[in-house]
Amino acid sequence: MWRRLLEGWNAVVGRFGFVQTLVILALFYTVLIGPVALMAWLARRDLLDKRGLGSKTSAWQEADSAAPDLERAKLTT
Repeated sequence: MWRRLLEGWNAVVGRFGFVQTLVILALFYTVLIGPVALMAWLARRDLLDKRGLGSKTSAWQEADSAAPDLERAKLTT
């Protein structure tokens, strides 16, 4: 009897957990991600630097090819 009651309770709680997850994710998007995206869109910011790219150009950027030395290595840590 207790086992059947526990299985029924777990089924109900599992569904509530699924709904609760959807609500939390929706709130997270609405409160945090949405306003940041809206402000970037209103300010016309190109955060990925895609505006200058044409359909036939590449987004490749050359790496800094300075010779490795101790002072440079200290800056990375």
